[in-house]
Amino acid sequence: MDGILDTKKLWDSALNEIEMNISKANFGTWFKHTEVNKVEEGIVFLNVPNTFVRDWLSNKYHKFILKALRDVSPDVRSIEYQIVKLDDKLKQHRDKKTEKEVSTTSELGLKDLYISKESNLNPKYTFNDFIVGSFNDVAYAATQAILKNPGQVYNPLFIYGGTGLGKTHLIQAVGNHLKSAFPEKNVFYVTSENFGIDYINSIQNNKANQFKEKYRKYDLLIMDDVQFFSNKEKFQEELFHLFNHLYENNKQIIFSSDKSPKYIPNLEERLRSRFEGGMIVDVSKPDYESRLAILQNKIKANSIPVAKEILEYLASVIQDNIRELEGALKSISCQINSKGRELTLSEVKQMIKHSIKPKKTLSIKDVLSVVANYYNIEEKILYEKTRRKEVVKPRQIVMYILREDFNTSYPYIGQKLGGRDHTTVIHAYEKIKKDLKINSLLNQEVEQIRSLLYTS
Repeated sequence: MDGILDTKKLWDSALNEIEMNISKANFGTWFKHTEVNKVEEGIVFLNVPNTFVRDWLSNKYHKFILKALRDVSPDVRSIEYQIVKLDDKLKQHRDKKTEKEVSTTSELGLKDLYISKESNLNPKYTFNDFIVGSFNDVAYAATQAILKNPGQVYNPLFIYGGTGLGKTHLIQAVGNHLKSAFPEKNVFYVTSENFGIDYINSIQNNKANQFKEKYRKYDLLIMDDVQFFSNKEKFQEELFHLFNHLYENNKQIIFSSDKSPKYIPNLEERLRSRFEGGMIVDVSKPDYESRLAILQNKIKANSIPVAKEILEYLASVIQDNIRELEGALKSISCQINSKGRELTLSEVKQMIKHSIKPKKTLSIKDVLSVVANYYNIEEKILYEKTRRKEVVKPRQIVMYILREDFNTSYPYIGQKLGGRDHTTVIHAYEKIKKDLKINSLLNQEVEQIRSLLYTS
């Protein structure tokens, strides 16, 4: 496999597999400017644009990339990552290929829309097709208030919630609406990972001032997935100074994250206080009525012939997030186009059975690990017989979830959590159950923990 065509086919086939299994944002961030340079004796030499991408791919995606390559060519043994600046011709070729794919690929019957180079916004994310329900109504109301008076109310706006719940749709809809209403406004959307890459590249290329000027010119800055800044001191410092500049000049800032800033581990206190200085609101899992409304909106917008009973079935069995709902509907749409007819409910049930990933089997240790990580405490202290406030609450939540979600017996829970009496577990369960009825913040925390448990 020494020819250019062969290496290109190998990597393109592997990229197709990779793209199907990770988010568009991650794919664009980490794989866009990569190429297989050569393959020698089973070693794939993969060109990457900088050290940041090399380290991220080798640490986070190595096994995944290796599997994708081996699925195409079983002779592949290992990968060597090489930092190579792709020449302009290669970049143009890759970008043209991407543009061609974007322009010819349909999703749910609609052609994908080009990402704006100026704002980095996807024009498909608008309020016109955004479904508002009890799970996101507060977040939606906050965005509407911002549109009436950007930079003056709810600044910053911090929206958090589990994966696939529509946070990106909502925050980009703000940007698209503001850009449409006020074309002269400088609006920019960026993931925190891409912000980090921009920063690293600016340092490597001695363009730190250009980096600062770029981000300080915006009237509205929208930053997605800020939990990425956990443990990254340099990125946090740069964001802190950028935040201060925008805020002091009454520029609107919107953040999203998979958890509340209070529970993002290893976040500098000064940056956490900036996040918490505005409006913090969560987006939870959609209820049945909202899930059904989302499906109905999708089939109407894209003219997909799906029977009502099928939509009701999908809304009842797919409960975790909106992305899974849309993925199932996309699969159904493809099958309808392939067969040239509507599908029966039994066919859909069979299809969903195999296409929806089953929830992983959870152990008590899984629950302990997620709760400990969420509250940024050591897992081992949940077993200890301590009455420290910062430990008691997380431990009681562990007991509540084990009982409520898994119907684990009180004695068994007590036994596994440091040999406690079953009456202690009953007390913890009843306390959390009672507090959930009157404490909205506790409700948000428990839902966030459940989201991390079931979708991670």
